[in-house]
Order: sequence, then structure tokens, then C-alpha cells
Amino acid sequence: MQRFTPIGFLYLAALLWGAAVSGASPAPDETRHWAFEPLSREAPPHPNAAGWARTIPDLWVLDALEKAGLDPSPEADRVAWLRRVHFDLTGLPPDPQACQAFEQDPRPDAPERVVEALLQSPAHGERWGQHWLDVVRYADTHGFEVNTERPHAWPYRDYVIGAFNADRPYPEFIREQLAGDQSGRDAATGFLVTASVLLPGQIGADEVSKRLARQDALDEIVVNTSQSFLGLSIGCARCHDHKFDPISSRDYFGMQAFFAGVEYGDRPLNDPESQARRDRLRDWRQRKSVVEASLSRMDPIARPGSPTHHPPTRVAVRARMNTDRFVPVTARRLRFTVLRTPSLEPCLDEVEVWSPDGRNVALASAGTRVSSSGDTTVENRHELRFVHDGVYGNSHSWMSSEKGRGWVVLEFPEPRRIDRVSWGRDREGEFADRLATDYRIEVETDTGDWITVADASDRKPFEGANPTDDEREIPLSGLDPKTRQEAQALLAERLRLEREIAGAVASQQAFAGIFRKPDRIHLLRRGDPEQPGPEVAPGVPEVLGSMRLPADAPESERRRALAHWLAQSGQALIARVMVNRIWQGHFGTGLVDTPSDFGRTGSRPSHPGLLDWLAGEFMASGGSSKHLHRLIVLSSTYRQSSRLRPEAAARDADARLLWRYPPRRLDSEPIRDAMLAVSGELDRRRGGRGFDLFDQRGGLSGFKPVESFPPEGLRRMVYAHKVRREPEAVFGAFDCPDAGQSTARRRESTTPIQALNLWNSRFTLERSSAFARRVRHEAGAEPRDQIQRAFRLALARQATGPEEQEALEAVHAQGLEVLCRALFNSNEFLFLP
Repeated sequence: MQRFTPIGFLYLAALLWGAAVSGASPAPDETRHWAFEPLSREAPPHPNAAGWARTIPDLWVLDALEKAGLDPSPEADRVAWLRRVHFDLTGLPPDPQACQAFEQDPRPDAPERVVEALLQSPAHGERWGQHWLDVVRYADTHGFEVNTERPHAWPYRDYVIGAFNADRPYPEFIREQLAGDQSGRDAATGFLVTASVLLPGQIGADEVSKRLARQDALDEIVVNTSQSFLGLSIGCARCHDHKFDPISSRDYFGMQAFFAGVEYGDRPLNDPESQARRDRLRDWRQRKSVVEASLSRMDPIARPGSPTHHPPTRVAVRARMNTDRFVPVTARRLRFTVLRTPSLEPCLDEVEVWSPDGRNVALASAGTRVSSSGDTTVENRHELRFVHDGVYGNSHSWMSSEKGRGWVVLEFPEPRRIDRVSWGRDREGEFADRLATDYRIEVETDTGDWITVADASDRKPFEGANPTDDEREIPLSGLDPKTRQEAQALLAERLRLEREIAGAVASQQAFAGIFRKPDRIHLLRRGDPEQPGPEVAPGVPEVLGSMRLPADAPESERRRALAHWLAQSGQALIARVMVNRIWQGHFGTGLVDTPSDFGRTGSRPSHPGLLDWLAGEFMASGGSSKHLHRLIVLSSTYRQSSRLRPEAAARDADARLLWRYPPRRLDSEPIRDAMLAVSGELDRRRGGRGFDLFDQRGGLSGFKPVESFPPEGLRRMVYAHKVRREPEAVFGAFDCPDAGQSTARRRESTTPIQALNLWNSRFTLERSSAFARRVRHEAGAEPRDQIQRAFRLALARQATGPEEQEALEAVHAQGLEVLCRALFNSNEFLFLP
């Protein structure tokens, strides 16, 4: 008898399950499942101790406790509740002033005032936006082995944060993420393409590989939509009918048909905010032209190698920016020839050609065309068109096809008067490889002759940090004091304008999907694109509704129809899923502890009546998440102490019945953010391109963590550039998702690495030093005052007598920095009270 290996059994199962692609309607008894039923209209219960309740959810919780023979816990002290609600609603700790004000506030509505202030804080969207980004697996790279950068993903992150801050009604939030391009919310459709994807050039050139990659890309959209909004694993029906839920393979491909015209890629933004940025961009560019013209009058001609000019100054080339200035000349074309690089194919980031009045005449938008000796093309990263598109950075640069050599020619629409060329390897200063150390710049004059205007023979690369503007541009030592001062001011202004322009240009597009004529979708036997069955039209799973579209429906109509169906009133399942996510955000575990699986393999709710009441309340409020936050954090259930009661734990060890507030460790982002807030270093700037956690923003492997962050890297962690499947060096150990898969609920592990990271990392050492400096500045030189101030800042309370004495001995023996470091590592700092 033949023996089957485990792999053999899996293969046999696949064959058997693969045969179950019937597309038949589910049997009536299969559709009976609590999550698919209408909302219960059951009235709130009347427990014996109903006086304990502050809000209606308390009645449901108390009723379940009384039936289990349990009592609720006493109320937590005011500061414990304040610290808890601050972290829950904003992800940041309260400062000592807020604690003191709340402790001394005698008004009965003091808690309501605190909650309202926190809900209006921009920090609220940063915290709750992170919860949603976990679910949709947001990241700033494409994933898989190549894992290239996704440089314009961040507008979707900023959209999500803004939506939670604005308390965007949930039906609107759904519609915008599926079809926001049709309602002025372009960045919102980044939801459709948050998952990993293999881009053209990263898959096989054969048609079979392309068809499979396309199916994988569409599958990610179906999975993201069904898990996030419906809490169902519809993706399990890709290869066969779902084995547990009443979802057929035909249902799966009907969902896929809604997205058949969606491609992963960048798209120009056309919403009102983007138009306003374009207006500012125009003003900044005009001002930069004025600044450039003023600088050109101060800049001596000192670099070109043409015999008709002064001898060249031997200036080291810099990866970030170089400027070659020459006597003004009228040119029809300009050729930049790379003659040598230290290694690899040369790379050019934005060749700018300037007129004497400060206009960049090389821009494609000015009508200039470009050709080259040959290109190494990586789509959306290295392309010939990027050499003059006005966007800075390695991800928008040209790479030659020849090692150590190559050229580009810029052809102006008409002869131009020019006097200098600016160029770099990477204008953002991240990469210094592939730098041209030997190059020549030539122009074709209006007589048709080619002349050399700059000839840099084997310059050495600049060693050290990227130069300041006065180092890279004008030799200030050759100017008189008054002119030097004017030049320094102009250079500083130009640097500011360049940064503003770079940010505005980068925000003109978003990785939010490209929409085209839909593919024809077929029911695929075993999910195999090479085994197509009958064509399938867009339609929702039969167990959930009857909405169908014609097979030839236009692309925009497909997404719009699905969005309206999901967002329509009376969608009990969708409301249940979202209110459960909100409840989980406050208690660590949802009423359903499988938040993205409301099917038969998921858990039943611990409080079914409460879940349905919350869903009904959510819909009645128009889908206001802030309304639910108020109900929850002001409830008696939420205000309970987290202290352990052994007799209650013996009956309900996980506190699923909520006989106490379930204590839990802070997530990785609030830990990092709290350390920065307490040390006084937190940079509260919001939005825009993410700061770096690694030495590169994408690539195959070899990501070296940033250990010592510049000021820009001290922003909230939600604004970090997230490299998919690459855990952050310090806080990744605290169960921070890597965006490889949806994380509907973060696990909470305890490992030695967490303690080692939080005690020994440079991040902790630097924050501890800054914390100590803040304490000395605010408390003075007396050690006891310093200790009390440190406890107030870190733990929102005074140190007790024994704590003060122990801390005093540590400060005398090892310094205040060690005490600050110990406070960062304390359970009281790391756990919600």
C-alpha cells in the first residue's frame, strides 16, 4: 500500500477540494449564521445593580457578570483613567500639567471635557489611523523578494489619519476607499492597492506568468475588501467553494469582477488639496527663479574646462548636487556624458539646465525632449523620463545600461540661452554609488557646432556629509562681506524652497491605483488562470445580497456600485465588524475575538446583545466612530480598576466578561512615541513623506537599521517609512506588524529581546539622556526634586518614599540618565493602568 507524505495528503486534498467549484447556491440551512442575521432589536437588560451603569453598554456587561456570579471591580483612580484614556484615544501619555488640572477639577463633567479634547486632538487620528493601517496592511514598499520602494504610498496613510480626525461617517469612509476618485478623494483609493504586488519587470515575460500575477494582484484586492469591511475570508473560495462559509467560487469571482479594471500604480491627484498644492508649487518655483537669478549674478565662472573660459576649479563631486557654471551660450541641445563611475552603471537624478534669469529650461513640462545611450529601466523607479521630470530622489532617476559610462541629450523646443547645469546622483542624499566622477557637458549651438562647456576629469567623490549650499555652490570666500551675507541668505532661502518644492511635487501623485477597461473575469477551475470556465459578471456573495451588474459594466460603475452596496443602511454585518474593531481598540479584545473572521470558523460574540446594540447605535449616529468612543471610555465598564481579583480570575481568567479592565502592554508605536514625548523630543509635524528606519527605502535585502535618528526621525512612528516584511530594529520586537499580512489583532508576546532592546539600544540611551536633560532643566540641581519630576513625567505620579530612596541611591551611584532609562523599562510605563 502506498504511503502518503504530509505533502501528498495536502495535494490530494487540493485535488478533492478543487473539484468543488460548483458555483451552486448554498443550501438554506447553510446561510443561517448569527453574523448574517439582521440586528437584534432586543431591549437592554435590567440587571439588579443597574445603578452602577453610566451608559447603556454597562447594562449588557453587568447583566452578563451577574449571570456568571461575578461583580464588577471598583473604579480606577482618576489619574489611572486619565493615563488610560490618553493612550487609548491619542497614543500619547498625559503631561504633568494635564494630570494636575484633572485631579483638581471638581466639575462633574470633567471626564467628558477630557474626552472631548482628546477626540479633537490631531493625535487621535494618528492613533486610530494606525489601527486601520494594520488591518489593510499598509506599507511603503511593494513586498516580495524585490521589495522596491513605493514612494507615493503615504498620501493614503495621511488620508486615513485625516478621516479619523474628521470623524468621517463610516459609509462615506467605505465609499471613498473604493471609489474616492469619483468624489474628490483621490488618495483614498490607495486602500485598493495596499497589499504586496509584483510589478512588470519583476515577473516572468511569458503570458502564463503574467496571467498568474494578475490573478494574484486581483486576489489581494478581494481579500483586503472582504476582510476589512465584511470580516469574511472570501479569498478562501478562489480555488474551490468555501469549506465552512456559504460562499461559492462563483461568489469569489463575482467579487473579483468589481476590481477587474484596477491596476497597481501611481496616479496624479486631482482633489482640491492637490490643486492648492499646485498653486503653492507655482509660487515657490517663481520665487526660486528670482533667487537663482540673484545668485547667478554673484557666482564667478570658475569651473568649466572649455578653453574659452577660466580654468576649472578642482572641486570634489558630490552625490547630492553639483553645479557647473559657464559663460552664457545659446544652445539647441545639451549632452551630459558620463565617462567614469567608481562602479556599476551611472545614475543621474534630475539634470537641470538654467537660463541666466533662473529658469530651468530642461524640464519636460517646458517642452524639452530627452534621449540616451541606453537605459536600465525599473518601472516607476529608474526611467529615462525621470531625468528631467522635476522630481528629486533615487526613485525618480535615470540609470545607464552600460557599466561606468552613458549619456543623455536634452533637446530644447527652441534655442535657449543657458549659463549653468545642476545635477546629482541622488538629490535626497541617500545614495552615493553610481556617481559620475569623470564627465563632460557639451552644448550644440545655434550654428550646429558642439562645444564643451564643462569637462570634469576624474574628480574624487566628496567624502563626508552632504554639503551645505554655500559649500556646494558659490565660493563665498571670493565675495566681499556684504555680498557674502546676501549670498548666504539667498542660499538658505533656496534650500527652503527646494524642500518645499520637492515635497509639493512628491505629493502630486499617489499610489492609489490606475483604472482602465476591465478584464473579462472567468470562473477558474482550481483558481488556475489556464483553466477558465464561464464568464462571471460583477456580483456580491449570494448569502449577503442580490446586487449584480452586467458583464460589460464600465470600470467606474463597478467600484461605485460595490461601494454603495457596502455603505447602504441596514448592513448589519458591516456595522458589527467595525464596532467590534473599535471595542477591541479599547479593551484589547473585541466582543468577537476573531475581528476579521465573522464566519463559522470565527468566534461567537461574548456579549451578542451588546454587539448588536452597538452596531445599531453606530448606524443611527451615521457611522460616527467618535460617538462610540465617548460611549465606551465614559462607561463604568471602562473606568474599572485593572487589579487582579483571584476569585474572579478563577471563573474568567481572560476577563472576557469584563469584571475588570483588562491590563495590556502598549503597542510598539505608543511606546516609542511616549519615550519621545517624555524626553521632550517628540516632533509633532504631521503628514508627508515618511522618515527612514533603515539605510535604504526598499530593495532585496541588507537593511541596516538607523540607530541614531536626526530630528526628522523623531516624529510619531505612524509617519515612519514602513518597509514591508522588515521589522523595525528596536520596537519590531514588541509585535509590531510587518505588513506582510493583515493584522486585525496584534498578538502580545513577552521575550528577552524586548528587554534587551529597550535597555541597550542607542534609541533608549539617547532618549534617556534627553529625558535627564529635561528633568535637570525643569527641576533644578536637587536630586530629590529631579526624581520626583522624572516620576511625574514618566508615570504621571509622585515617587513613593521607598521609591525615592532607591532612586536616590541609583542617581548618586550611576547618574540621572540611568534612572530615566529604568523608568522607560518599567512595567508601569509600558502597560496601560
